[in-house]
Amino acid sequence: MESPDTDWAGVRLHVVTGKGGTGKTTVAAALALALAAGGRKVLLVEVEGRQGIAQIFDLPPLPYEERKIAVAPSGGDVYALAIDPEEAMLDYMEMFYGMRRAGKALTKMGIVDFATTVAPGFRDVLVTGKTTEAVRRRGKNGRRIYDAVVLDAPPTGRITRFLNVTQEVAGLAKVGPIKNHSDLVNGVVKSPETAVHFVTLLEEMPVQETLDGISELRSAGLPAGGIFVNMVRESQLPQAALDTAVKGRFDIGELVLGLKAAGVADGAEATRFAEALADEVVEHARRTELERAERDSLAEAGLKSYELPLLADGVDLAGLYELAESMRTQGAA
Repeated sequence: MESPDTDWAGVRLHVVTGKGGTGKTTVAAALALALAAGGRKVLLVEVEGRQGIAQIFDLPPLPYEERKIAVAPSGGDVYALAIDPEEAMLDYMEMFYGMRRAGKALTKMGIVDFATTVAPGFRDVLVTGKTTEAVRRRGKNGRRIYDAVVLDAPPTGRITRFLNVTQEVAGLAKVGPIKNHSDLVNGVVKSPETAVHFVTLLEEMPVQETLDGISELRSAGLPAGGIFVNMVRESQLPQAALDTAVKGRFDIGELVLGLKAAGVADGAEATRFAEALADEVVEHARRTELERAERDSLAEAGLKSYELPLLADGVDLAGLYELAESMRTQGAA
C-alpha cells in the first residue's frame, strides 16, 4: 500500500540517525506515523535501550515484543519494538541452533555481555538482524506483515559501523550461521528497500556531522536517504528588512517614530525600546543568514531535504501528528 506521492515509494526500511540533541527519536516517531497514514501498518524500532519511543508516546516502558502504540491519520497502525540485545541473542540461539534454553544459561553467566564487548559488531548484528527480519517477514497470504519499518538508529557518528555488519563480523566468523545471518542482514541494508535518513538542525556542528555521515555512508556503499532539518523557525520579517539589519543599516529613528505612532512608547522610553528591539532584529537577521548558509551546505550533499517546524509548545502527541502531516505534505511519506 505504498503511496504514489511519496519520495520513498520503494523503501521498506527507513533508518533514522542524527547528532544527539537534533530530535532524532522524535523525527523517527513522526515518520512512522506519516508512513502509516491511510491504512498502512508500520513498525517503529529502537535499539539504544533509552525507551525514547515510550516517552514520546507517553507510554510505560516497552517490553521486548511488537505492540500497537498509535493510530495514524486516516487509519493505519504504528507498532513499536524496543530491542533488547540479550533477548535478541536468545532469538538468535533459537533460530540457528535450537538452543534457547542454553542461551538463557549463557545470559545468566554474562556470556552475552562478554561476547558483545569483545566483538561490538556482534551486538549490532543482533539488533539489525531483528529489524531486518521484521522487514522481510510475510504472513500466511504471502504479503509483508509491515508496509514499512522505521529504525531509530544510533547517532550519526556510529551509523556506518552500525549498519556495515558484514565488515564488522568479518573477523568474528568466516563461515557458519553468524556469517550467513550477517549476509542476510546486509542484503536488506544495502538494497533499494533501505534508506538512511539524517536529522539535523541549521547549526554548524550538526550540519557538518551530517555531511560527514553521508560521506562515510556512501563510501561504505550504504544507501543515503533524505535530510530532515528539524526545529526550523520561520522568519517574521520580510527579506528586505533582514538584509538591511545584517548590513548594519538599521534606522533607529524610524523605529522610534513607529513606536510613538503606534502608541507603544514615547519619549526616552521609546528610544530605549527601539534600541533593544533593533538589537533583537539584528540578532535574528544574523541567525537567519547563518541558517541560509547551512542550508546551502546541506544542498551540496545532493539529497532531498525536508524542513520540520519548531513546535512552540514542545513535542507531545499532537505535535507528533503535526510533524507527520508536515512530512506528508512535503512528500516524505
